Amino acid sequence: MGSNEFMKPLLEKVYYEGCPGCCVDQKKEVQTGLPIKEVFCIWIVTLSVTLPISSLFPFLYFMIRDFNIAEVEEDISYYAGYVGSAYMIGRALTSVLWGVVADRYGRKPIILLGTSTVLLVILIFFRVIFNTVFGFSVNYWMAIVTRFLLGFLNGILGTIKAYACELLRDEHQALALSSIGTAWGIGLVIGPAVGGFLAQPAEKFPSLVSSDSLFGRFPYLLPCLCISIFALVVTIVAFWLPETLHIHKENEVESASSVPDAEEKTDDKKNSTLITLLKNWPLMSSIVVYCVFSLHDMAYTEVFSLWAVSPKSLGGLNYTTKDVGTVLSITGAGLLIFQTALYPIAERTFGPIMVARISGVLSIPLLTSYPYIAMLSGSMLFFTLNCASIVKTLLSVSF
Repeated sequence: MGSNEFMKPLLEKVYYEGCPGCCVDQKKEVQTGLPIKEVFCIWIVTLSVTLPISSLFPFLYFMIRDFNIAEVEEDISYYAGYVGSAYMIGRALTSVLWGVVADRYGRKPIILLGTSTVLLVILIFFRVIFNTVFGFSVNYWMAIVTRFLLGFLNGILGTIKAYACELLRDEHQALALSSIGTAWGIGLVIGPAVGGFLAQPAEKFPSLVSSDSLFGRFPYLLPCLCISIFALVVTIVAFWLPETLHIHKENEVESASSVPDAEEKTDDKKNSTLITLLKNWPLMSSIVVYCVFSLHDMAYTEVFSLWAVSPKSLGGLNYTTKDVGTVLSITGAGLLIFQTALYPIAERTFGPIMVARISGVLSIPLLTSYPYIAMLSGSMLFFTLNCASIVKTLLSVSF
């Protein structure tokens, strides 16, 4: 088929034989009812990415302490910051790259790469290995490297949003995108619970796990192993996901949303488009604001966990991994309820920009109250801390 066929009217759809994207589009044309199976697959893929991020924080302080790298107790949080940020540094360095690869070679390979971390052409479950090795970490640098590789080889979050829009009909795209946000919220519930309750099992469950057993010698292996097994299951399920990228006769690769407009663009046009994007101030300002408050949100999650487990002599709460896991799980549950029930109402009433402004203003006095929360004790401390953590997370999500 010649390239002239791309010049047909937009309303007249052209499907190419052997093109996976066209095959998906044809199925969408006759699709009826709610695409539960597709939405569920998108949901579990996103969940598999969230769990390794959030499960770390309840036990990170104790893990760094056991490495004996900090000369004094006050330095534990300093070293913990590098391990916690290694995952996100790896993701930041390669997110754009994986987006480009997904546009050129397909969404499915990136999804599989993110859940299994395939090296070259050999299917090895490096995500499973890396996440499990993190639990085996016997030194500080091994922990940093393995966490960095987890993020470096993971480009799912951006790809899965494009995939969700291409896989489902227009009327179901909002549902698909909201399932991604819901999976993130549920990951913030399950991840800290897994990390908090399953870390140091020999201390929590001495009748079930002896100090000489595998999980006794490696006290942070069990939560990592559980998440790795889940990632393995998700990887197997992801093999049955359909590809949505359009790959046509002359090896022209394009997204599903751009099938009618497949004319080759010159370098000048591409440069012009890039400059136009950079000059689009509403777009760039929204990206900057999102970056700043994403940094703010992740920094809070990590700093909060370190503060909660620090001894009272250093201004902390002297919490255990179980306590931190409980607080973060309750916070995640509040986030889930807010995202599904309350935020849509607030957004319709005030608009997204006003909601973001209000959230930014309210975050300031809330954060300044945390030193005073440390002065409380008992049930009053637990209640106040949970309320503050929930409100802080809800304000961050509003951005």
